[in-house]
Formats: sequence, C-alpha cells, structure tokens
Amino acid sequence: MIQQAALDFLKDLRKNNNRDWFHSNKKRYEKDLKKPFAELVGTLIEVAREIDSQVDILPKDAIFRINRDTRFSKDKTPYKTHVGAIISRFGRKRKEFPGYYVHIEPGRLMLGGGAYFLPTDMLWKVREHIMKNANEFSTIIHEKDFVEKYDAIQGKKNKRLPKEIMEAAKTQPLLFNKQFYYMAELPTEIAIMPDFIDFCRLYFQAAARLNAFLIDGLEA
Repeated sequence: MIQQAALDFLKDLRKNNNRDWFHSNKKRYEKDLKKPFAELVGTLIEVAREIDSQVDILPKDAIFRINRDTRFSKDKTPYKTHVGAIISRFGRKRKEFPGYYVHIEPGRLMLGGGAYFLPTDMLWKVREHIMKNANEFSTIIHEKDFVEKYDAIQGKKNKRLPKEIMEAAKTQPLLFNKQFYYMAELPTEIAIMPDFIDFCRLYFQAAARLNAFLIDGLEA
C-alpha cells in the first residue's frame, strides 16, 4: 500500500518535472509509487465489488497514466504530480459511468465519484430519472452519511434548460447541473494510515446509493 516514500517521490517530481530526472528515477517510481498504488487500487476494486458485483476490472483499467497530455496545454511539464484512478464497472474506458475516484498528491487526498463526464444523451437520461424519482433523489442526497462526508453534489451548470425540465428545476435546482459528482478533500496523511482501506470503504458506502441511482438512470 501507499507509504511515505510514495509521497516523497511525488514531492521530488514537483521540483524536477522533466524527462531526464524521471528516467533517472524510474526504478524509484516503480518501487515506491507505481506498484504500491496499483496494489491499493486492486484492493479498492474489491471493496467496490462488495457494493456493486458488476465491478470487475483490473488496476490497469482504473489507473490514469502519470504522463500528461500536453498537446493543448500551455503547461508543458511532462508528468502529473499526483496519482489517480476511477473505479467503476468500466474504469477509464468509460469515464462518464458512475464510480469512485481516488486521487493522491502531496498535501491533498481526494475521494469522490458520481457522474462527471456526461455526454448530452446521458445527461438527459439522468435528468429524466431525477424528475421521475424526485423524492428518492432528494432522500439520497440528504442522507446524513453522504452529507457528512461529501457535503453536496457538485458540477457545472446550464444557465437555461428545456421547457420540460425548467418546471421541475424550480423544486430541484440540481437539474441545472451538467455534472453530478461529489468530492471530499482530505489530508494526504490519511492515505498512508494502516486502516486506509477501511476508511475508503466508509466513503464508498456513503455514496453507494447515489451511484446506484445514477446508474439506474443511465440504464433505463
């Protein structure tokens, strides 16, 4: 699992974000960060499977590459200074599908999930599902455990909506959302605690009903 050595590597990478340094420290990267994070994600996939039996992926399907895509960015540094993974039925292959997100970097641990990348047709399905099941949706997002861990659903919003949605949005403003995700920002030190898996399990469980609700909408 993740140890202090992984965070130390990421700190050093921040200071030396270039290919020469990375290649000189590749063995350290593989030993201290890549392998431990893959083991962590493998265990978290098993935790997610306890909640959703259809989660059947490998760590490589969930983990984002450390190499940055710099083609359309002013920032040309070649490497990310964090590690992240999306744990769902499809992992990175279908980033729009609801799942759980884990992100570790020096100074910040992020645990979250939901539906972040929603194309137009899938966004319509989620909104329609919310309108048809307004009371259930409201109950889920106001559950004590969800609110304590994630506060509320986040996401970019539309300024205008189709007429058929606008009326419902008067009572459920989240229908303006183009994204339906939740995210907790926590101290990085939690990621190296001996009971980090159990900690993540509690956060996954707190969001399980919401993820299931979103999936039901997408599969309707």
